[in-house]
Amino acid sequence: MEKAAVEDDGLVIPLIDFSKFLEGTPIQKAETAKAILTGFQNAGFIYLSNIPIPASTVAEAFETSAHFFRLPTATKESLSWTTPQANRGYSAPGREKVSQLPTNADVAALRTTTPDIKESFEIGRDNEPGHPNRWPTEDDTAPIAPDLTAAAFRQTMSAFFASLAELHKAVMRAIAVGMDLSETHFDPFVDERDNTLRLLHYPAVRRDLFRLHPGQVRAGEHSDYGSITFLFQDQRGGLQVQSPNGKFVDTTPIEGTCVVNAGDLLARWSNDTIKSTVHRVVEPPRKEGEDGEGEGETYPARYSIAYFCNPNFKDFIEAIPGTYATEADKKYEGINSGEYLVQRLEATY
Repeated sequence: MEKAAVEDDGLVIPLIDFSKFLEGTPIQKAETAKAILTGFQNAGFIYLSNIPIPASTVAEAFETSAHFFRLPTATKESLSWTTPQANRGYSAPGREKVSQLPTNADVAALRTTTPDIKESFEIGRDNEPGHPNRWPTEDDTAPIAPDLTAAAFRQTMSAFFASLAELHKAVMRAIAVGMDLSETHFDPFVDERDNTLRLLHYPAVRRDLFRLHPGQVRAGEHSDYGSITFLFQDQRGGLQVQSPNGKFVDTTPIEGTCVVNAGDLLARWSNDTIKSTVHRVVEPPRKEGEDGEGEGETYPARYSIAYFCNPNFKDFIEAIPGTYATEADKKYEGINSGEYLVQRLEATY
């Protein structure tokens, strides 16, 4: 029986030992696959422990990310995010506004009144024609920080990207087993690695900002766009997931785990048998025993790393076998993966 990582207001997010799918007995493998699928069906979120990526690798990625965000503003802005088709590069605080609003005009108005308090850096696969990554410099020996060269930054992030691409394939295999499909059913849909590694920095912020501006968040409420997202977060907290009753529930960091959530395209692909759940990043929860001032006047910076997984951009996505009885039961028309994701990104930036 898997235990719950989060249980509040009807929201139950399970904590699942992924090693039992990768290395367990056939019974353990099947049970773990069912637990993963059920978690996505009921909550849209799961926590995975014992993933095949060492904690030291995650820690190195976080440290390297922090070095990037300490670069001069002018350097970061020279690497600015350009187009939805590329989806690579740096986004300064306030540029992106994630939301559930339906039109570009609505998003623009919300960006003006309640901007997201974060900056990010997007990295895609290195071999996508016409869309090179925006690495800090082409001079491999140039320092990003003391003891960190441009080459080391690129190597660390490229290796982390590749490890997470393999984890994506493994989790999609678990979903396939849980759905009683061939274990390799999704393999041809993920082999291009059309995914995005996003480094995130939520700068230190005055506590009174949240009191003076009700509704202010670090990242607005939204659902993700693709198939699944892996999220690694530091211990500051602030991530919240919406319960079935509409309440936003704290998704407390658990050391040694990775939060995984289903995205809109997987929900569509599954004919809505899998949920893509709304979430946000808000004022960090006060620690037990903190008074009104807590740690002082300022919340420390928060760092996280997200890996947004997608079906191959070239692939046509339509309802998965077993999620509908007749053609009339399909809720959505088929759609090209890449076109769908560009449409969503165009409304965000």
